[in-house]
Amino acid sequence: MKELSSGQIRQMYLDFFKEKGHAVEPSASLIPVDDPTLLWINSGVATMKKYFDGSVVPKNPRMTSSQKSIRTNDIENVGKTPRHHTLFEMLGNFSVGDYFKKEAIAWAFELLTSDKWFGWDQDKLYMTVYPKDQDAKKYWEEVGVAPDHIIEIEDNFWDIGQGPSGPDSEIFYDRGKEFDNLDDDDPENYPGGENDRWLEVWNIVFSQFNHTPEDTYEPLPRKNIDTGMGLERVVSIFQHARTNFETDLFMPMIRKTEEFSDGKEYGTDKKLDQSFRVIADHSRAITVAIGDGAIPSNEGRGYVIRRLIRRAIVNGQKLGINESFLYKLVPVVGETLKSYYPEVLDQSDYIEKVVRSEEDRFNETLAGGLKLLNEVIEDAQKNNKKEIDGATAFKLYDTYGFPLELTQEQTVEYGLSVDKSGFDAEMQKQKDRARNARSDAKSMGVQRDLLIEIKDDSEYVGYDTLDVEDAQVVDIIENEQLVDKTKTDTAELIFDKTPFYAEMGGQVADLGNIYNQKGDKVAEVVDVQHAPNGQNLHTVKVIEPIVKDDKYRLVVDEAFHSKVEKNHTATHLLDQSLRNVLGGHTQQAGSLVEPDYLRFDFNHFGQVTSEDLQKVEDMVNEQIFKEIDVKTTVTDPKTGKKMGAIALFSEKYGDKVRVVSVGDFSIEFCGGTHVKNTNEIGLFKIVSESGVGAGVRRIEAVTSKEAFDLLNGEEKSLKQVASQLKVTQLKEVNHRVEGLQAEIKELQQKQASLEAKLASQQAEDVFSDKKQVGDYSIITGIIKDSGMDQLRQLTDSWRDKQLSDVLVLGTGKGDKANLIVAVADDKVKDGVSASDLIKAISGNIKGGGGGRPNMAQAGGKDASGLDKAMTAAVDWLQEK
Repeated sequence: MKELSSGQIRQMYLDFFKEKGHAVEPSASLIPVDDPTLLWINSGVATMKKYFDGSVVPKNPRMTSSQKSIRTNDIENVGKTPRHHTLFEMLGNFSVGDYFKKEAIAWAFELLTSDKWFGWDQDKLYMTVYPKDQDAKKYWEEVGVAPDHIIEIEDNFWDIGQGPSGPDSEIFYDRGKEFDNLDDDDPENYPGGENDRWLEVWNIVFSQFNHTPEDTYEPLPRKNIDTGMGLERVVSIFQHARTNFETDLFMPMIRKTEEFSDGKEYGTDKKLDQSFRVIADHSRAITVAIGDGAIPSNEGRGYVIRRLIRRAIVNGQKLGINESFLYKLVPVVGETLKSYYPEVLDQSDYIEKVVRSEEDRFNETLAGGLKLLNEVIEDAQKNNKKEIDGATAFKLYDTYGFPLELTQEQTVEYGLSVDKSGFDAEMQKQKDRARNARSDAKSMGVQRDLLIEIKDDSEYVGYDTLDVEDAQVVDIIENEQLVDKTKTDTAELIFDKTPFYAEMGGQVADLGNIYNQKGDKVAEVVDVQHAPNGQNLHTVKVIEPIVKDDKYRLVVDEAFHSKVEKNHTATHLLDQSLRNVLGGHTQQAGSLVEPDYLRFDFNHFGQVTSEDLQKVEDMVNEQIFKEIDVKTTVTDPKTGKKMGAIALFSEKYGDKVRVVSVGDFSIEFCGGTHVKNTNEIGLFKIVSESGVGAGVRRIEAVTSKEAFDLLNGEEKSLKQVASQLKVTQLKEVNHRVEGLQAEIKELQQKQASLEAKLASQQAEDVFSDKKQVGDYSIITGIIKDSGMDQLRQLTDSWRDKQLSDVLVLGTGKGDKANLIVAVADDKVKDGVSASDLIKAISGNIKGGGGGRPNMAQAGGKDASGLDKAMTAAVDWLQEK
């Protein structure tokens, strides 16, 4: 067999299908765009949905890609099995209404067996087919596959619910009897079963049905091909590796991890090997995901990243690594992927910073988790328990990142088991919450065949004019039918040319009116979207009937359009200013350009300080005041990139692109509309900055008149404040406020001093009233007109003077109440806990609290219950 690197294998696959007329699509970002049904891009076809459901017609119906993907539904098996991964690459070839089964099967066989390409022994290949799909079986036989190497399996049908579906055919590679992990008579010991010998390398889906909302399967108007070949598995075959991990995709991280461990070596201990594999796998996933804009957090994909980092750290500790190390693997991952993903290595400094910060934070959390686990073990031993409850085990897993097996390993030494069923129940609750929180949007829509059929030419002329005198109606759509004349109040229209901008790239669609040749208004344009074949599809409110092939005057609402243009150009200035101020790692994560405001989402690790935000705003306004010409160049993507234009991960660019340049300050690919000079924007003002998701920040801003109105309103408010402060000039407001703050602080200090004196006076009476309760002495008392600070001071005084074994003090103001409990250190050793006592009595003030064994405090909202709390404290101590 050929000796090939992972990079060579990937390229060979893409080159093969390029020779077959396929367009090579770049790998999309792991973070889905405009797809609320997915947390991550999890397959090659996930980026092709718009082509498969017919919402967009591709320029080339044949496409191929190597798509990075993440799946975490089976994360606990990573490292345990030869082939489970979180991050993987899916090689795929796709046909949208072009070739079908015969060609897909023939080309798959050619790629795998031809000496020019993979050159595998065809006797080692086995194919599975859907029993009712006899065509697929016939085509495999026609290319030379022996009938006994074709297996019919009922599960070979790809169906994700409503939308395209169909039978599939899987290809397996026989690795030989030495890989057999099952007995010969085991029912799973066959190609397609759960075993290590026959390795599934390719799945070809013949998408030929529409799974309808009525749960029927109707023939698709256009049949599709969707395939998936796991790069990691194919590499393991070429590199004679027993598992995917002994390949050039993972071994560099494993070898680097060996350097960090205390003499541990991969391949010498099966249990330790699992830890090496987990670290290698997770380091790849977090590096690529963070590079694509994901950030560790407590929700969504950020939680996945956090969980992967924590699992890797825990496995590092099993290898004797007790310091931050994961961030050091980032450049190693970058090196393994640089032939196809050079951006990973380019961003390694930023990714290292994010990972290091998360590692340091978790190392602190891990200490807290170990403390909790030790307390749980101690409590179990004290109370003769034989099992750790599932809820506690899940808390260790969910809050502190302890995998269940780690908790089991720690507790078994003390003769304790873990309630796994209880743990599983808590895990299922979490999965249900996540599932319910996910959008109910359809995974893939049903093909809208009518729009796919419409291929009439339509030209957008709105870059040059907003008023077209003689636009001809080429298509009228009502109720999913092509008609010659409108008969209802709403219709969709396509013209041979139009000045109306179709919503795209965050810029909203133009609004305006349609007039007949007499000058009468016949319709209002309320929305414009792109049809599957790229035409601008106008949704209109019909006033007078519109006739196919007649000519009309199309007039865009110029004021609306102009305001949108101002905000769109300001968005470009904002994008570049953020990079300049915060760093080159910031990436656009979404935008919305309306006439009244703009919204810009971007990836950033941490909050944006007010100082940086001001720098950004000042930088944008600086470009506006410089009166810079905004120029647009139409060129090809390669030339555009040489010009320095910024491209977005989420966008796929055609043969021709528009490069929008604001002097030397900002250069971006953009199909939107813009002002001719930055002075048209007038003014830029940031309204708000906030976090909207894991590692995603959002800025909302206004320009022009809206910015002026905002500042004008703020000035009016400031004048009102000045009037109330009785100052004559606005510049005096700050000085006057500072003076008032100083006065307030002085009064608060005096009040606190008086409260302390009063509390001290009351304490003399309270401290003199000591009760003996069994073996312990206790002082209880209610301090009037006081606060928690005073209670703490009195507690310190009590402890210094060693006045009793236990102290319980309370105070109340209005509806609020506070309690504090302290226990002498020698009595804590006897088992008297302030934390337990505060929990026992805080219900009397309708509150709760906690603390350490020697001191605890609580707050509540019923001061009338303080007397009952004091009595309850004595009763509690009596029971000790």
